[in-house]
This record gives sequence, C-alpha cells and structure tokens, in this order.
Amino acid sequence: MGRSGNLKNAIVAFLVPLPSILFYLYFLDHYHSNSSSLSSLWSWCFHHPLLLANVFFFFNVNVLFWIIGHIQSSNWMIDLYWTVIPVLLIHYYATHPSAQFDGLRSKIVIVLTWVWSIRLTHNYFRREKWQWGAREDWRFADMRLQYGKHWWWISFFSVYFSQQIFLIGICLPLYVVHSVDKPMNIWDLVAAGVCLCGIVIAYFADTQLHNFVTRNTKLKELGKPMVPNLDRGLWQYSRHPNYFGEQLWWWGLVVFAWNLGHGWTFVGSLINSMCFAYVTVLVEQRMLKQEYRAEAYRLYQKTTSVWVPWFRSSAIAVKDKDT
Repeated sequence: MGRSGNLKNAIVAFLVPLPSILFYLYFLDHYHSNSSSLSSLWSWCFHHPLLLANVFFFFNVNVLFWIIGHIQSSNWMIDLYWTVIPVLLIHYYATHPSAQFDGLRSKIVIVLTWVWSIRLTHNYFRREKWQWGAREDWRFADMRLQYGKHWWWISFFSVYFSQQIFLIGICLPLYVVHSVDKPMNIWDLVAAGVCLCGIVIAYFADTQLHNFVTRNTKLKELGKPMVPNLDRGLWQYSRHPNYFGEQLWWWGLVVFAWNLGHGWTFVGSLINSMCFAYVTVLVEQRMLKQEYRAEAYRLYQKTTSVWVPWFRSSAIAVKDKDT
C-alpha cells in the first residue's frame, strides 16, 4: 500500500465515528439546556441508553462500515474498531444523563478499558506493520472466496451485524457499572486484578508471537529453514495464551457486573469464548495445512494445553502412549 492509500484509510478511520459522536453531543446539548421539556426523540434517547447504543452501532458500524468495506473491497476497519468501540461505549455510558454509578469504580474500569484498548491497538498496528487497512482479516478473505458473488450482502451479517451482537453483548458490564450506584468492595478489586492479569498475559503472548513471526520472516528471506513452532515463553504452557489473556479480560468485567447484581451479563463473554473456541479450531487447522510445521504442531497439540496455561506433558510419554 502506498502512502496516499495509507493516509486515506487513516482519515476515513478517524472520520467514520463522527455521525454518532455529533448526534450524541447534540442530544446532550438539548438535554442540558432544556431537560424539563424534551421532545419525544430526546426523551426516548434519555430513557433508553442501551437501545440508543444499538442504534448508533447499527447505522454507524453495520451500515456505514459495510458500505465503506464494499467500496474498498476490504472489511479491514472492523478489526481496528474492535479495539476502539469499547472505549467509545464506556464513555457514552458514563456521560449519559441517566447514568448512576460509584465514581471510583467508574474511574478504575475506564482506565482499565483504555489500557486494554491501547494494548490491543498497538498489537494491531504492529502486526500490520503500522499501516492502516493494509489487509482484511484472513477469515473474511476466506469467506469472500467461499461466497463469491453473494459476499456483498452476506458480509453485512457475517462481518458487521454479528459484531453488534458480540460487542454490545460483551460490553454489557460497562453499562452495568454505569447504571448501578453501589459502594466498592473487595470483589471490585478481584475483578480489576483479573482484568489486569488478562491484559498483561495477552501483551506478553502477542509480543512473543510477533517476535517469532518476525524471526521466521527473516529466516525465509535469507533462504534458511524456518522454525516450525513457537513453544517458548507463555507458549510453552498454552497453545493460545493470547486468547486466554483476552478472555480473562472480558470475564474480569463480568465479575464487576456480577458484584453489582447483574451476573446475567456473563452471556456476552460466554458467546465470545465460544467464538474463540471456533477460531481456535480454524487457526489450528490452518497450522496443520502448512507442511513444514504440521508434524511439530501435532506433537505440540498433544503436549500443551489449549488455552489455560499448564505444565506440558512429556513428549516421550505421549509417543509411548501412541505406540
């Protein structure tokens, strides 16, 4: 991608959330200047903060991102905004006129969400070599080939509408934190600790993966044999420690919501974990299709935990068992 294309995508990415942001600021201005006699539109916006968030998502992400993706023949932007939308949502929930919350808990969750977002955004751009929209997710690229001429409408549901269900659902604890005013207790500290552990584990796992891929790329350029498998660092104890860390973050948010009497919000994280399970299968199938690493990866599967870090089984014991 040339500099002009990179700059164009950066500008698009910065401008694309403006419709929702401007509408929300317009609503806040109307509410604060005339809260006693709101029109039916502004009254609805006040009484239904969660539904309004879904309306914003549907039109600004599902529809607008889909149109842009169709024009560019690439659905790259939803990947980037996975790291941004939770930050937008938490500030929306915290500043909505109907919000009620404990100030310290709110600050802790907002800071944690920013740290999570910065970590994941950094990883996205590091992986994409600091380019905006250089490529779309390989899963979307595979589906584009699979569905062919029907992809233009299927992508609306499989790429965008599905993301609304996932993201709004998984971010429900952020809404709960800003809709229940209850003093902090020890469970808030537990939740914060789980979230922070998730962020740290995901950071080190992704950094180790990035370094491994970078080294293999250099070996390939030099015409030398590539290392078939990453099994050092956190990857010695889990085949997908980055996935484990990411899930730990979301389940930590569920602890915040559970502590506030809304344990039902676990549904969002449960669906997300199920999606991670499916993605894990896809990733491992892809690894086994690569001839130079297939044998090593099969042994890795037998000796190493899938997600939760644990001590490795003996490779010799596994081979004896197989024979």
